Amino acid sequence: MPNFTVLLEGAWLVRDVKTADDAIGVAISEAGKRLNQKKMDYVEVEVGDWDCPECGEPLNGVFLVAGTALVGLLFEIKIFNAESEQHAGRIAKSMIGRALGSIPLKVVEETRID
Repeated sequence: MPNFTVLLEGAWLVRDVKTADDAIGVAISEAGKRLNQKKMDYVEVEVGDWDCPECGEPLNGVFLVAGTALVGLLFEIKIFNAESEQHAGRIAKSMIGRALGSIPLKVVEETRID
């Protein structure tokens, strides 16, 4: 059975922050803490950048309003012995979702590892 690297995006809400950098730090720290509690320190966490659908310019993965931020995080995990790309995505979403709780997740990419 093949192995895959799966990339998930998640929306992390951070309250009582003054800057986007503070929000990023808090979001990554909180996500890492939850993953480490479940012994999932092998999951890589970083802030994502997305392209504007209108102009194509890169957008920062943080939206900050009135001291509350929505931070777009990317979670990368290796899944071994999955039946297909879709199966690897479901496994990754289930594993990371259980560790993070109510954080919404979406599979962005599944890449086969040879």
